[in-house]
Amino acid sequence: MSLNVLIIGAVAAGPKAGCRIKRLEPDANVTMLDRDNYISYGGCGIPYYVSGDVADLKGLLSTSFHMVRDPQFFKGAKGVDVQTGVEALAIDRAAKKVRVKDLASGHENDLAYDKLVLATGARPFTPPIAGANLQGVWPVGDLHHAQAIKHAVAQGGVGAAAIIGAGATGLEMAEALADLWGVEVHIIERQDQFLLGVLDPDIARMLQTHMAAQDGVSLHLGADVGGILADDEGKARAVVVDGQEIAVDMVIMATGVRPNDELARAAGLELAQRGGIKVNERMQTSDPDIYAAGDCVSVKNILSGKDAYVPAGSLANRMGRVVGTNVCGGQATFPGVLGSFCIKLFGLSAARTGLNEVEARAMGLDVVAPLVVQADRAHFHPDMAMMYVKLVVEKNSRRLLGLSALGDNGDAVVGRVNAMAGLLAKGGELADLSNLELAYSPPLGAAMDILNTAANVAENMIEGRLRSIAIDEFAKRLASDDSCVIVDVRAIDNAGPYLEQLAPKWRHLPQETIAGREGEVPQDRDVLLICNSGARSYEAMRQLAGAGVTNTYNVGGGVAAVKKWGEPILAPKDEN
Repeated sequence: MSLNVLIIGAVAAGPKAGCRIKRLEPDANVTMLDRDNYISYGGCGIPYYVSGDVADLKGLLSTSFHMVRDPQFFKGAKGVDVQTGVEALAIDRAAKKVRVKDLASGHENDLAYDKLVLATGARPFTPPIAGANLQGVWPVGDLHHAQAIKHAVAQGGVGAAAIIGAGATGLEMAEALADLWGVEVHIIERQDQFLLGVLDPDIARMLQTHMAAQDGVSLHLGADVGGILADDEGKARAVVVDGQEIAVDMVIMATGVRPNDELARAAGLELAQRGGIKVNERMQTSDPDIYAAGDCVSVKNILSGKDAYVPAGSLANRMGRVVGTNVCGGQATFPGVLGSFCIKLFGLSAARTGLNEVEARAMGLDVVAPLVVQADRAHFHPDMAMMYVKLVVEKNSRRLLGLSALGDNGDAVVGRVNAMAGLLAKGGELADLSNLELAYSPPLGAAMDILNTAANVAENMIEGRLRSIAIDEFAKRLASDDSCVIVDVRAIDNAGPYLEQLAPKWRHLPQETIAGREGEVPQDRDVLLICNSGARSYEAMRQLAGAGVTNTYNVGGGVAAVKKWGEPILAPKDEN
């Protein structure tokens, strides 16, 4: 008797599981349901459809060979029966049946299964904000929302928009509206950092500085939304932010998503403490004949061992394949997640994997977290750009915990983070990263890659050869006290403008001239050594240590990092 498989949900994990099942067991009966009429689409591409980078909605619905993934495609090319406009109402686990409803006709019936796959995805979360249901207020949850937003903007009636929430979707939508359509965009976030819990605070601050510098983009961080106001026709006309009205023509709610786990909950399946269907490594629920995958599930964080909710199309596809294998009797496993992430905004890319410094310390781990700045290609190649990475390493064990990165060349940024993800998944240690072999050619990489350098910097910190000061602490000490001096070890053409404005607190001692001049370094206060990137200032620290001068601290990332972070040392017209 043929295996009878029912799949609920047809966007990412569901189609992947269904197609995998048919490849492994061509005689299996696979039926896939979805309450929407749009199925198997790239939801992560919505901002790029709104921006015009993806010209037509079919681009998000099509295969790489330009076939639209509709029910006819799945039936003909994959052997999977798809029923759209059909909602699953309840699961009868004892009878192995699902009650379903045709949304057009209202007709209900039962569908039997041998194995059931829940791929019910997630839904946009709307916080309790007055006016959130007004006309002109849109979530970004599906292709219907995408069409409505793009249509409104293309009609020319949107001069200003508020985006509530500074997660990935909100920021990408901000770029889409401001960059192509010239819409004045206000990004409103209740936290002091955007992409909180995703990016390391230093890397996020650099990206925030970049965003704030874009024409037509205003950031409102640490801001409270008091409500959305309506005009006489019931359309959103303004957002109240910290008591002030901001006039807008559109409001986009980008306040995150929640797992669609209600069907599983009603069926008595086990859920994670913070929501999401709980599954084992084989993607089985608490009922061994029911599997779940995609944005509706909670999985394990590989590093912390705790439940994690990480909605992402890439993970959904990987999970779906594991489900398909195991439905057919296989023993595939999904090991968990590292939280790998990347984003590109106005030409600047950021990425992370594993734990950032804040997360690691919150877990009680004793870590070092150097910020390293270096060229992403050979320094002499015209395509090189500076890259900024923050490595997190546990001190005692030297276990690798995470990496965040930022740079203009997104391929370089993502390449380094992906390499680190491979090491983290295998329990990599500091020596593994220090000696990691990476392909090298001047247009594509550096002879001593930034990952190798970051590992060596972390080793120097652990072994006490390097004492580093973070950017925010450097900025505070530069502005507020006389308990330190800054010693610039660059050449005079770099250091000159700083000496003009900030002497005597800012001093000059070129690194190549330190030998024999150690006595010029003050001994009665902290000495903050600085160069362009932190490399020469580290050399200076070691030279001074050899002469018995140990009251020095290296400004991690140097002037380049301080500028990128957005803390002005000099007036803008004077910056070199």
